[in-house]
Amino acid sequence: MSNKRSKRYRAAAEKVDAKKSYALSEAVSVLKTLPPTKFDQTVTLSFRLGVDPKQSDQMVRGTTPLPHGSGKQVRVLVFAEGSAATQAREAGAEFVGYKDIIEKVTGGFQDFDVAIATPAAMAEVRKLGKVLGPRGLMPNPKTGTVTDDTAKAVKEVKAGRVEFKLDKNGNIAVPVGKFSFAPEALVENGKTVIEAIVKARPATAKGVFVENVTLAASMTPGLKVDASSFLKF
Repeated sequence: MSNKRSKRYRAAAEKVDAKKSYALSEAVSVLKTLPPTKFDQTVTLSFRLGVDPKQSDQMVRGTTPLPHGSGKQVRVLVFAEGSAATQAREAGAEFVGYKDIIEKVTGGFQDFDVAIATPAAMAEVRKLGKVLGPRGLMPNPKTGTVTDDTAKAVKEVKAGRVEFKLDKNGNIAVPVGKFSFAPEALVENGKTVIEAIVKARPATAKGVFVENVTLAASMTPGLKVDASSFLKF
Protein backbone atom coordinates (compact mmCIF):
# COMPACT_ATOMS: atom_id res chain seq x y z
CA MET A 1 0.00 0.00 0.00
CA SER A 2 2.73 2.48 0.97
CA ASN A 3 4.33 2.41 -2.50
CA LYS A 4 1.05 3.70 -3.95
CA ARG A 5 1.16 6.79 -1.74
CA SER A 6 2.23 10.08 -3.29
CA LYS A 7 5.76 11.39 -2.84
CA ARG A 8 4.33 14.27 -0.76
CA TYR A 9 2.48 11.86 1.55
CA ARG A 10 5.57 9.69 2.02
CA ALA A 11 7.63 12.80 2.85
CA ALA A 12 4.99 13.76 5.41
CA ALA A 13 4.95 10.25 6.92
CA GLU A 14 8.71 10.47 7.53
CA LYS A 15 8.13 13.47 9.82
CA VAL A 16 5.51 11.68 11.93
CA ASP A 17 6.53 9.28 14.68
CA ALA A 18 3.82 6.59 14.43
CA LYS A 19 4.69 5.19 17.86
CA LYS A 20 4.53 8.51 19.69
CA SER A 21 1.55 10.08 21.47
CA TYR A 22 1.85 13.84 21.01
CA ALA A 23 0.46 16.56 23.26
CA LEU A 24 -2.19 18.43 21.24
CA SER A 25 -0.06 21.57 20.80
CA GLU A 26 2.91 19.46 19.68
CA ALA A 27 0.75 17.47 17.25
CA VAL A 28 -0.45 20.73 15.68
CA SER A 29 3.15 22.02 15.42
CA VAL A 30 4.26 18.84 13.62
CA LEU A 31 1.19 18.90 11.37
CA LYS A 32 2.04 22.45 10.27
CA THR A 33 5.53 21.34 9.15
CA LEU A 34 4.14 18.72 6.76
CA PRO A 35 4.26 19.43 3.00
CA PRO A 36 1.22 21.52 2.01
CA THR A 37 -1.21 20.75 -0.82
CA LYS A 38 -2.63 23.06 -3.51
CA PHE A 39 -5.87 23.42 -1.54
CA ASP A 40 -6.51 24.44 2.06
CA GLN A 41 -6.95 21.09 3.81
CA THR A 42 -9.51 20.51 6.55
CA VAL A 43 -7.92 19.54 9.88
CA THR A 44 -9.86 16.88 11.79
CA LEU A 45 -9.74 15.28 15.23
CA SER A 46 -10.89 11.64 15.15
CA PHE A 47 -11.96 9.87 18.34
CA ARG A 48 -12.29 6.19 19.16
CA LEU A 49 -14.71 6.00 22.10
CA GLY A 50 -15.25 3.23 24.64
CA VAL A 51 -19.00 2.99 24.15
CA ASP A 52 -21.29 0.50 22.42
CA PRO A 53 -22.89 2.31 19.44
CA LYS A 54 -25.59 -0.37 19.28
CA GLN A 55 -26.97 0.80 22.66
CA SER A 56 -29.23 3.84 22.29
CA ASP A 57 -28.36 5.01 25.82
CA GLN A 58 -24.67 5.19 24.83
CA MET A 59 -25.16 7.53 21.88
CA VAL A 60 -22.75 10.47 21.85
CA ARG A 61 -23.85 13.53 19.89
CA GLY A 62 -23.91 17.27 20.24
CA THR A 63 -22.62 20.58 18.91
CA THR A 64 -19.98 23.07 19.94
CA PRO A 65 -19.00 26.52 18.61
CA LEU A 66 -15.36 26.75 17.55
CA PRO A 67 -13.64 29.85 19.02
CA HIS A 68 -11.88 30.49 15.70
CA GLY A 69 -14.57 29.17 13.37
CA SER A 70 -14.28 26.20 11.03
CA GLY A 71 -12.96 28.06 7.99
CA LYS A 72 -15.80 26.59 5.97
CA GLN A 73 -18.42 28.59 4.08
CA VAL A 74 -21.70 27.21 5.43
CA ARG A 75 -24.85 27.49 3.30
CA VAL A 76 -27.94 27.58 5.52
CA LEU A 77 -31.52 26.72 4.64
CA VAL A 78 -34.31 27.72 7.06
CA PHE A 79 -37.88 26.40 7.13
CA ALA A 80 -39.84 29.25 8.72
CA GLU A 81 -42.64 31.77 8.22
CA GLY A 82 -43.35 35.29 9.45
CA SER A 83 -40.89 37.07 11.76
CA ALA A 84 -38.76 33.90 12.20
CA ALA A 85 -38.24 33.86 8.43
CA THR A 86 -37.38 37.58 8.34
CA GLN A 87 -34.87 37.17 11.18
CA ALA A 88 -33.25 34.19 9.45
CA ARG A 89 -32.79 36.22 6.25
CA GLU A 90 -31.33 39.16 8.16
CA ALA A 91 -28.91 36.80 9.93
CA GLY A 92 -27.56 35.66 6.57
CA ALA A 93 -29.40 32.42 5.72
CA GLU A 94 -29.13 31.69 2.00
CA PHE A 95 -32.52 29.99 1.61
CA VAL A 96 -35.59 30.82 3.68
CA GLY A 97 -39.22 29.78 3.26
CA TYR A 98 -41.77 27.18 4.20
CA LYS A 99 -44.06 25.39 1.74
CA ASP A 100 -42.08 26.68 -1.26
CA ILE A 101 -38.76 25.49 0.24
CA ILE A 102 -40.24 22.11 1.23
CA GLU A 103 -41.38 21.70 -2.39
CA LYS A 104 -37.92 22.67 -3.64
CA VAL A 105 -36.17 20.14 -1.36
CA THR A 106 -38.70 17.42 -2.25
CA GLY A 107 -37.81 18.09 -5.88
CA GLY A 108 -34.14 17.33 -5.23
CA PHE A 109 -32.63 20.69 -4.21
CA GLN A 110 -29.50 19.98 -2.13
CA ASP A 111 -27.26 23.06 -2.36
CA PHE A 112 -27.06 23.68 1.39
CA ASP A 113 -24.99 22.41 4.33
CA VAL A 114 -27.30 22.93 7.33
CA ALA A 115 -31.09 22.96 7.67
CA ILE A 116 -32.86 24.84 10.49
CA ALA A 117 -36.59 24.80 11.23
CA THR A 118 -39.02 26.41 13.66
CA PRO A 119 -40.94 23.96 15.87
CA ALA A 120 -44.14 24.93 14.00
CA ALA A 121 -42.57 24.10 10.63
CA MET A 122 -41.40 20.67 11.81
CA ALA A 123 -44.89 19.18 11.33
CA GLU A 124 -44.30 19.36 7.57
CA VAL A 125 -40.49 19.18 7.56
CA ARG A 126 -40.61 15.75 9.25
CA LYS A 127 -42.07 14.39 6.02
CA LEU A 128 -38.72 15.11 4.35
CA GLY A 129 -37.02 12.41 6.45
CA LYS A 130 -36.11 10.26 3.44
CA VAL A 131 -34.54 13.24 1.69
CA LEU A 132 -32.77 14.98 4.59
CA GLY A 133 -32.08 11.97 6.85
CA PRO A 134 -29.47 10.17 4.71
CA ARG A 135 -27.43 13.40 4.44
CA GLY A 136 -27.67 14.11 8.18
CA LEU A 137 -29.57 17.32 7.47
CA MET A 138 -32.80 16.73 9.40
CA PRO A 139 -33.29 19.59 11.91
CA ASN A 140 -33.01 18.33 15.48
CA PRO A 141 -33.67 20.06 18.82
CA LYS A 142 -30.56 18.36 20.31
CA THR A 143 -28.29 20.12 17.84
CA GLY A 144 -30.02 23.49 18.13
CA THR A 145 -31.47 23.36 14.61
CA VAL A 146 -35.14 23.27 15.72
CA THR A 147 -35.76 26.66 17.30
CA ASP A 148 -37.89 29.80 17.16
CA ASP A 149 -34.70 31.88 17.52
CA THR A 150 -33.69 31.36 13.90
CA ALA A 151 -31.34 34.36 13.87
CA LYS A 152 -29.22 32.94 16.70
CA ALA A 153 -29.11 29.48 15.10
CA VAL A 154 -28.07 30.88 11.71
CA LYS A 155 -25.34 33.06 13.26
CA GLU A 156 -23.94 30.16 15.32
CA VAL A 157 -23.81 27.84 12.33
CA LYS A 158 -22.21 30.51 10.15
CA ALA A 159 -19.64 31.34 12.85
CA GLY A 160 -18.38 27.76 12.84
CA ARG A 161 -20.48 25.65 15.14
CA VAL A 162 -19.65 22.00 14.49
CA GLU A 163 -21.83 18.97 15.05
CA PHE A 164 -20.56 15.57 16.20
CA LYS A 165 -22.24 12.20 16.26
CA LEU A 166 -21.04 8.68 17.05
CA ASP A 167 -20.88 6.43 13.99
CA LYS A 168 -21.81 2.74 13.96
CA ASN A 169 -18.20 1.75 14.70
CA GLY A 170 -17.90 3.86 17.86
CA ASN A 171 -15.91 6.67 16.20
CA ILE A 172 -16.40 10.43 15.93
CA ALA A 173 -14.59 12.75 13.49
CA VAL A 174 -14.86 16.52 14.00
CA PRO A 175 -13.33 19.29 11.84
CA VAL A 176 -11.30 21.78 13.91
CA GLY A 177 -10.31 24.25 11.20
CA LYS A 178 -8.17 24.60 8.10
CA PHE A 179 -4.47 23.90 7.51
CA SER A 180 -3.93 27.64 6.94
CA PHE A 181 -5.11 28.47 10.49
CA ALA A 182 -2.53 29.70 13.00
CA PRO A 183 -1.31 26.87 15.28
CA GLU A 184 -2.86 28.58 18.32
CA ALA A 185 -6.27 28.68 16.61
CA LEU A 186 -6.13 24.96 15.78
CA VAL A 187 -5.08 24.12 19.36
CA GLU A 188 -7.89 26.21 20.89
CA ASN A 189 -10.48 24.78 18.50
CA GLY A 190 -9.16 21.28 19.23
CA LYS A 191 -9.38 21.76 23.01
CA THR A 192 -12.96 23.02 22.63
CA VAL A 193 -13.96 19.93 20.65
CA ILE A 194 -12.24 17.56 23.10
CA GLU A 195 -13.96 19.19 26.07
CA ALA A 196 -17.36 19.01 24.32
CA ILE A 197 -16.95 15.29 23.62
CA VAL A 198 -15.74 14.52 27.16
CA LYS A 199 -18.82 16.40 28.51
CA ALA A 200 -21.08 14.38 26.21
CA ARG A 201 -20.04 11.11 27.89
CA PRO A 202 -23.19 9.02 28.48
CA ALA A 203 -23.91 8.09 32.11
CA THR A 204 -24.00 4.42 31.07
CA ALA A 205 -20.47 4.43 29.57
CA LYS A 206 -18.14 2.21 31.57
CA GLY A 207 -14.33 2.18 31.74
CA VAL A 208 -12.14 4.35 29.51
CA PHE A 209 -14.30 6.76 27.50
CA VAL A 210 -11.73 8.28 25.11
CA GLU A 211 -9.64 5.35 23.88
CA ASN A 212 -7.78 6.95 21.01
CA VAL A 213 -7.48 10.37 19.35
CA THR A 214 -5.83 11.24 16.05
CA LEU A 215 -5.14 14.62 14.46
CA ALA A 216 -4.84 14.79 10.68
CA ALA A 217 -5.40 17.07 7.71
CA SER A 218 -7.20 15.86 4.56
CA MET A 219 -4.04 14.58 2.86
CA THR A 220 -1.69 13.84 5.76
CA PRO A 221 -0.92 10.85 7.95
CA GLY A 222 -2.56 10.92 11.38
CA LEU A 223 -0.73 11.99 14.53
CA LYS A 224 -1.72 10.15 17.69
CA VAL A 225 -2.74 12.61 20.40
CA ASP A 226 -2.03 11.87 24.06
CA ALA A 227 -5.44 11.19 25.61
CA SER A 228 -4.26 11.33 29.23
CA SER A 229 -4.11 15.12 29.30
CA PHE A 230 -7.65 15.72 28.06
CA LEU A 231 -9.20 16.38 31.41
CA LYS A 232 -6.37 18.69 32.46
CA PHE A 233 -6.98 21.49 29.97
